[in-house]
Amino acid sequence: MAGTVFFSVSMSLDGFIAPESLDDLMGRQWMELQQWIFPQRFFRENLKLGEGGEEGRDNEIVRETFERTGASVMGKRMFDAGERAWPEEAPFHTPVFVVTHEKRAPWERPGGTTFHFVNDGIEAALDQAREAAGDRDVRIAGGGATILEYVNAGLIDEFSIALSPVLFGSGIRLFEGVDAGRVALEPVRAEPSPRVTHLTYAVRER
Repeated sequence: MAGTVFFSVSMSLDGFIAPESLDDLMGRQWMELQQWIFPQRFFRENLKLGEGGEEGRDNEIVRETFERTGASVMGKRMFDAGERAWPEEAPFHTPVFVVTHEKRAPWERPGGTTFHFVNDGIEAALDQAREAAGDRDVRIAGGGATILEYVNAGLIDEFSIALSPVLFGSGIRLFEGVDAGRVALEPVRAEPSPRVTHLTYAVRER
C-alpha cells in the first residue's frame, strides 16, 4: 500500500520559508528560522555534528519525520543549494529524486543517499519516489516552488509547518500562487514547543 505524500518545513510568521537569494541561504534570517532544529539530538546525530543535544517533543518530531520518509523529491534549486552545503554523507539516507531539466547520472553518496535526476516532470518524479519508498511515505523536501507545484497538482496528502517566531519581510513565500480554490485543509495536530508551533494538516479536495 502506498504511503502518504507530505511536506514538512519551517516557516516564518509572515509566511516565508527561505531567502530569495541562494547566497543568503545560510545567513542570519535563515539560521533564525531554523534555530529550533539545530540543538535537537537526532538532528545533530544525523548530520554528525557531535554528541549531545536536546531531547523532547521537537526532537521526537524530527526523528518521526525522518523515520517515516522512504524517499524524497526536491527541485533543482534546493539541490543546487544542498550540493554546496550538505556534508559528504548527505542527511537523507534514502533515494532522492530531483526534478530538473538537467540530464545527469545518479549521484550516490555515502550513508545510503542516492540522488536521481528526473527530466519528465513532477508526476514522474513522484511515481519513482513512491516505488522507491515502498510502504513508507514520500516527502516533498522543497523548495517552495516545487512544494507549490505538488500542492496545485493535487498530489499532496498532508503537510506540517514548524511556525517559527521570526519575521522575514521578503523572500520565498510557501503559498505564493497557491490554487486555493481546489485545496481544503483538515487540522490534524497543533503542538506548541518552547521554540516553535508544529502544525499538521490533511489535504482534501474542495
